[in-house]
Amino acid sequence: MKTSIQKAALRGATSLTAFALLCGTAHAQDTAPQAADEAAADDNVIIVTGSLLKSPVLISPVTTVTVENLDQRGISTTQEGIQRLSANNGPALTNSFSANGAFAAGASAVSLRGLTTNSTLVLFDGMRAAYYPLADDGTRNFVDLNTIPDDIVQTVDVLRDGASATYGADAIAGVVNVITKKEFKGVAGRAESGISSRGDAAQHRLSLTAGFGDLEENGINAYVSGFYYSQDALYNRQRPYPFNSDDYRGVCNDGVCGSNGVLNGLGEDGFTNGFSVTTPFMVRPRNPLTGGAITGVSSRYQYLNGCQGLPTYTPTPEELALPANASAPASGPVCQEDLTNKYGVISPDIERFGFSARVTAKVNDDTEAYAAFNFVQSSSHDTYIPATIRGNAPAPFYYPRYSTSANVAYYGNNTILQLPVYVCPRGTTVACTAANGALNPNNPYAAQGYTAAIAGRIPNLFEDNQSRTRAYRGAMGISGKISDNWNYDVKATAMHMDLQRKYNGYVYIQHLLDVIADGSYNFINPYANSQATLDYLAPEARATSTSDLVQVDANVNGSLMDLPGGPLQVAVGISYRYEAVDSPSINSDFNGGTERYFRLNGFAIKGSRSVYSAYAEVNAPVVDQLTVNLSGRYDRYPNGIDNFSPKAGVILRPLSDDRIIVRGSYSRGFRIPSFGEANATFPTTGYVTANAGTYPDSYLAQYGCSSATFTSCPTYITGASYGATSVSNPNLKPEKSRSFTAGFEVRPLPGIKLAVEYYNIKKTNVITTANNAPAILAYYSGQAIPAGYQVIADAADVNNEDATPRIAFVQSGFINANTLKTDGLDFSVEANYPITDTISFNTYAEASFINKLETVFPDGTVERYDGTLGNFNLTAGSGTPKWKGTWSTAVSFNDKFVLAGTLNYFDGYDTSAMDQGTGYKDCGLNDGSIPCKVDSYITFDLNAQVKMNDKFTFYATVQNLFDNLPPIDTITYGAHAYNPIQGGEGILGRYFKAGVKVGF
Repeated sequence: MKTSIQKAALRGATSLTAFALLCGTAHAQDTAPQAADEAAADDNVIIVTGSLLKSPVLISPVTTVTVENLDQRGISTTQEGIQRLSANNGPALTNSFSANGAFAAGASAVSLRGLTTNSTLVLFDGMRAAYYPLADDGTRNFVDLNTIPDDIVQTVDVLRDGASATYGADAIAGVVNVITKKEFKGVAGRAESGISSRGDAAQHRLSLTAGFGDLEENGINAYVSGFYYSQDALYNRQRPYPFNSDDYRGVCNDGVCGSNGVLNGLGEDGFTNGFSVTTPFMVRPRNPLTGGAITGVSSRYQYLNGCQGLPTYTPTPEELALPANASAPASGPVCQEDLTNKYGVISPDIERFGFSARVTAKVNDDTEAYAAFNFVQSSSHDTYIPATIRGNAPAPFYYPRYSTSANVAYYGNNTILQLPVYVCPRGTTVACTAANGALNPNNPYAAQGYTAAIAGRIPNLFEDNQSRTRAYRGAMGISGKISDNWNYDVKATAMHMDLQRKYNGYVYIQHLLDVIADGSYNFINPYANSQATLDYLAPEARATSTSDLVQVDANVNGSLMDLPGGPLQVAVGISYRYEAVDSPSINSDFNGGTERYFRLNGFAIKGSRSVYSAYAEVNAPVVDQLTVNLSGRYDRYPNGIDNFSPKAGVILRPLSDDRIIVRGSYSRGFRIPSFGEANATFPTTGYVTANAGTYPDSYLAQYGCSSATFTSCPTYITGASYGATSVSNPNLKPEKSRSFTAGFEVRPLPGIKLAVEYYNIKKTNVITTANNAPAILAYYSGQAIPAGYQVIADAADVNNEDATPRIAFVQSGFINANTLKTDGLDFSVEANYPITDTISFNTYAEASFINKLETVFPDGTVERYDGTLGNFNLTAGSGTPKWKGTWSTAVSFNDKFVLAGTLNYFDGYDTSAMDQGTGYKDCGLNDGSIPCKVDSYITFDLNAQVKMNDKFTFYATVQNLFDNLPPIDTITYGAHAYNPIQGGEGILGRYFKAGVKVGF
């Protein structure tokens, strides 16, 4: 009887095999990803990613993606090609996801095996790169794929196995090695433009590379290259429903429809889930001494200047009587606002350009040296919602109250901003009264002696986020022979990154208090304010973060003796690495609680370290059919932290013609605590969406609802998120990993290859914050907060001021606690054969299957994520689908015309997440308006290339030919109504690209 994993593996292998072979096609030479043993060889010596030896040692599974493959599939950038890897899953970062002021603004990162960005090591020509200056969620270090200079990339090697024994920390899930061109002769360039079928999201690409010299004939080659790439911003309003609206009432499943998330929009039972604050300013009278309601005076809001063009709705007396609408205006309409439709951003403006140069020279017949330099600038820009004046500061802060007798601010428990009774000129140092001030023109209750609680947004001032990254990288090396059997290789690299962040349209708290106190900001007619006033109210927030890396590596390798299967090869080496990150807070509170901005996260990181390493590898072809490979690395970090990473592997070739190859490996690895986890100078806060499981019924009763009727709770509850604030811990230990792989390749017929690989990874001492659930439950149950936690309350609900507020922040420190386990399978099928002398076919399919991904907590509790939306805290609700794959097929005619099609598959998933309090695959996050399992997503791309002559090739691509937009997912919060990892490219819809490549 087959187990579930055996059945799943059998289904996957059978489907992929049939998929490729029934098609009976293949595509043009050098266009599919290929195994490392088929990569182009230099003098019959193959340099394999994951090995120190110059031989075809394939202990670990390695797939090589060629530039030709990316071109054939119509993929414009290397980072996009890496994002489409079938092994890239879960917590990957895409350019669109990191928009809207996210932690890693403007960056892109890969996550092999779903183990997050910090467990995949990205290399450039086998050497490390500097971390992106902003960590993912403020904690996870990663390399930004946008710093890759696309047009000098030769291949991308993807090693799908642990490689700490070769490269050190972070290589737990695998390695992505970007290999640049060693030599280039002549002049080549390209020009390309693209646009969606809806006439938006345009992109442009230009590049030019020129080189001279021949290493073999002249002993030298040098080339220079430059490129430019841009992509226009895309907004939610430019896509069809429901991607363009907060109103999900049209999203229905089996008669159950979603809720209306439009602010003050109508729900099934009439007025929506409580009165909501929209952009137009609203005020209501407040007691100047207490900041609270006034006995005998209505506490309902009124708009200062109407709805300013927004849709309106007039509540009925019955609706106004509902407790959830206690703050709604008693007469006149309420404003309705669809924030996603008006302001939502799908992807930002992106611009990249760069310059590269390389010189390679033969010093003599046995020695070769090179020097290279790269510069890449990457920029991201998006504009979001109007600047808010009602919101919590990034750390606990309450608005000041004003005394009617002295008009002097003092701090108390005001949760809504108050306009004072009197205003005085700025700089007034005595109490502001009727004697030296004037009645506040913005406060309609000033004549009655009341302050005015105010809420809303500044309609002509928008949050504007810009990031600009500059990456400078230099590398040099020399290699040659020591003797006939021994070689040496010495190389060094240095990389510096500076990230400039500029945020405009964010209100500076103290300046807001200033313009309120002196009356210089016109709240009644916001459009009457001068630009100078707006600039004072929201001065530009700017910060420059840097990251540096210096690495020197030297090794010798050669043959000790001959074994029955070939030479016994040995490599030994040493390495030194310095890395540093300095990312100051753009919103610190060092100067006081009011000397900061609303809505900007205040995290900051600063740290540096030197790492000393020694490593070795032995490759022993015991007999023709059996090769054994052993390797190990010792790394020494500051503060007495050291680690030894061993690895062992075998290759079996039972047949002399290599029609069957069996291989396996076992390794141990580690991940050093990131600078954010160990050296943050300001706490890191990531936001987690609350759900029905977050609140006990005793708490929800204050708001007139329960967990069973959660969708009828006020939006204050149903739309809540809380900040999970993590405090760094310099005493953290490294995460440790154990992994093994086993697989085989079969070549049943010439030109056909099938491969299956199994992987199993276990991480211990996983760095995490303590489980926040006990602190959250204690707060909502009215109990004492457990030791080690701090819970900070949010502003009170405007409609339920006396109810216990929701949580704003839960703070706890990083600890080594959990165990993370994952295992799965990789499949690939490749067929290459000519049909006639002039027609050839090639097909290649690959897929990755995650059998299980789970976290085991110290108390034995298990959270399982595969096939669900978990782990929310790592994936932003984009989940961990079990399957992901691609299938590419092409036909070539006379090497003049190539037609290629690519099928992209992304598996569906259950709408549950155990880290959000649901069971495994119990549909627990679903309100019933969408199916329990989000549909799988399939897109098809078509590319045609016409070689006019030796100098000109024209090409055209239609991505997502059938205009298949992503499946609807109203639960994930990484994008609006769709999964940003599953549908990150698909949301563009049908997309056309055309270009020309030239070469002289």
